[in-house]
Amino acid sequence: MADSTEWHSVRRGRGGARRGKLSQPEKPRPDESVDRARDRRRITEAINELRCEDFWTEWKEIMSGCLADTVDKTVEGPDCFMECVCYGLGNFSSSVSARYQLAMLLLLLDALQIAVGRCSLYDPVFTVSECETLRELGFTVLSENEEGKRAVHHPTLFYLMHCGKALYNNLLWKNWSPQILPKVIVLGNSFLGIQERMLQRELERDYRFLSDVIDVCEETSLPCSQRFLDVFNDTAIIRFPSHKLHKLPESIWNEPSEPQYEHCQDLEIIQREPK
Repeated sequence: MADSTEWHSVRRGRGGARRGKLSQPEKPRPDESVDRARDRRRITEAINELRCEDFWTEWKEIMSGCLADTVDKTVEGPDCFMECVCYGLGNFSSSVSARYQLAMLLLLLDALQIAVGRCSLYDPVFTVSECETLRELGFTVLSENEEGKRAVHHPTLFYLMHCGKALYNNLLWKNWSPQILPKVIVLGNSFLGIQERMLQRELERDYRFLSDVIDVCEETSLPCSQRFLDVFNDTAIIRFPSHKLHKLPESIWNEPSEPQYEHCQDLEIIQREPK
């Protein structure tokens, strides 16, 4: 169990994206194997704590139902295997919130019968030691900052806890098709909550794909106990049912331009370095 000082250091506002993630990965240190063992122990402890929470049982039931519906409606045969991608987790070796979010991810993968090896993670702030810990846990650690621009081929759960709006917008742009979007399942910030906190004209100008899809996505809020409110607040499971997407004008799908964010002063994500 984390002490009160550690909890205080990671408090964030409701639905806020992480800031200050521009630090460079650290160099390996002689005692990093000890650090990794400590981190794995703390992750196990966090998993055990979450298992005892009532809201975990509700999450498991809601997620199992939502994902079963998505797989059945979008694919057939061998393509029914679910994949998972996690962006923006943060430094779980030092952040209590990030550690519990990682623990929740591991619980969900087990409950949803998604192999850990089919889950890819990336955050530009991961340290060398954290990447090794994730690999030891069985995850696939991505080497490139995709900025959320990942095209899906199988039903894919995107675990995007407290990520920036641009990440969601980029993901939608990359899969902007009424045939592909139903394969995308987002576990992250409530889209309706994002809409409520922004001026509509700015949402439409800067995050066009997010704005266009809010009225036709299917969003289910996920509960949280008061104790973990800073870790899992404003969280929802978001799906894009085919029959709702087809209600949008056909012209909306034509040749979507890649987002540029020219007017965004605070983009909330770390962009990849120019080549």
